[in-house]
Parts: sequence; structure tokens; C-alpha cells
Amino acid sequence: MTLTDYIALAVFALLWTGYNWATDGKVELSRVSLTRLMMAHRRRWILNSLTRDLKMIDSQIVAGLQAGTAFFASTTIFALGGCFALLGATDQVQSIMNDLPYVFHGGRSGFELKVGGLACLFAYAFFKFAWSYRLFNYCSILMGGIPMMSDMAHDRAGAERAAERAIQVNILAAKNFNAGLRSIFLSIGYLGWFVSPYVFIALTIFVIFVLARRQFYSEARAALLDDANA
Repeated sequence: MTLTDYIALAVFALLWTGYNWATDGKVELSRVSLTRLMMAHRRRWILNSLTRDLKMIDSQIVAGLQAGTAFFASTTIFALGGCFALLGATDQVQSIMNDLPYVFHGGRSGFELKVGGLACLFAYAFFKFAWSYRLFNYCSILMGGIPMMSDMAHDRAGAERAAERAIQVNILAAKNFNAGLRSIFLSIGYLGWFVSPYVFIALTIFVIFVLARRQFYSEARAALLDDANA
């Protein structure tokens, strides 16, 4: 590990933290992110369930969200296992990389530290996906507790509080899902560290640029913004 490696790791952490700060919905920015727009649509969806007795639509939506979360959770487990397998084949991988041009050779210890860091990324993503899956499960239970339309006349405020609880848990589940997905995206930039710290920095900046463009300048954002304005 050289000084450049530590600088590259610090840049990686700062860019990740800054991107989280700009997109997680906790701060008001002049340009609304795609994540914040989707929070508003999640709220609209669950509040809309107050006006209809048929809840099968809502249960199907939550089931779809859970299925996607479970898929990514299982995928990160396989990736995590691959990292441990890579640690067991350090000598073979090192011999291959030593023959490649333009690759910075940091030694066995440096390689193992980098693989360990990659394993930590996937472990972080797994815990986020697993917690998101659990929260979507809680959300389905809370949505089952939203009163029927016939009961709203007796206690509308209580029905709105029940819907608000489901909204908050649903948004929290989405935040955890996004955090796990973000970790997988950034692992692509992290792979550049196995070549050199400079490639690590360049790939991380590229990944953050792509993610930021989707959040603030994508066609999906424009579609949601137009629909919200309508």
C-alpha cells in the first residue's frame, strides 16, 4: 500500500459519501433528484390505497419489490463467496497479473487487502438488501392494517396515520435498497484498484458521473417531473 493507494481510497470514500448526501433526500437541493421524486410517488401510491377497498394491487407491488430485493441479496452472497475464493487463489492470480502490462504490482499483502475491501463492499450491500427485504415485509403488514373505505368515515385521521406509517417504512426500505445497489455499482470502480490507484480514481469518478446523471439529468427523472407537474 502506497500513499497513492490511500489517496485513491480516500477519494472513493468522499465521492461515495457526497453522492449519498446529494441523493438520499435528507437535503433540499435546487435540482430534485430521481430518488426524491420517487419518494413522492411512493407516498401518492399508498395514499391512493385509502380510496379503494381492493388491496390486491398493493400487495402485488410490494411482492414485486421484495422479489427484486431478494434477487440482489442472493447475488451479493455469490459475489462475497467469489471474493473468499479469490483469496484462496492469490498466488495464481498474482502470477497472471504480473504478466499483464500497465498493472501496478503491490505485492501479496496489498492484493489481499484489496480483495478484503471488495468483500466488505459486497457484505455491506448484502446487509442493506436483507434489511430492505425485511422492511418491505413490514410494509406489507402495515398496508394490511390500513382500514377499508367504509371504516374511514369513523376514523379518517387514524386511517391516514396508518397509511403514513406504511409510507415511511416503504421509503426506508427503498433507501436501503438503493444503498445496496449503489455499493454494487461502486464495486465496478473499486475493481480498477487491482490495476492501479489511478485507474481506481478514474473509474470511481466515471461511475459517480453516470449515477449522478441518472439522478439529476435522465429521461426517467424528466418523465416523473413532468407527471408531477401535471
